[in-house]
Amino acid sequence: MSEADPSDEEVVRVAAEAAEGLVFSRYKQSAVRDLDVTVTFEEGVLEVDVYLNVPDAADGPEPEGVADDAALAAREAVDDLFEA
Repeated sequence: MSEADPSDEEVVRVAAEAAEGLVFSRYKQSAVRDLDVTVTFEEGVLEVDVYLNVPDAADGPEPEGVADDAALAAREAVDDLFEA
């Protein structure tokens, strides 16, 4: 890791914010019963797990797809962070 690389804490923060941001761009906050974004970044390996509970999702996108998209958004945000 070079001096210009972001800290592990910054990587985790950016990934979590991106995942949460995507979820709340797809659902109103009041529609989300539970959201758990778990991010780890150790030895250059990023792991993102998103659990999403939206009980009344019949009128919106499938929660599983949104959770997958949120994890991808987190990874993309971290990629962008390292490119900057």
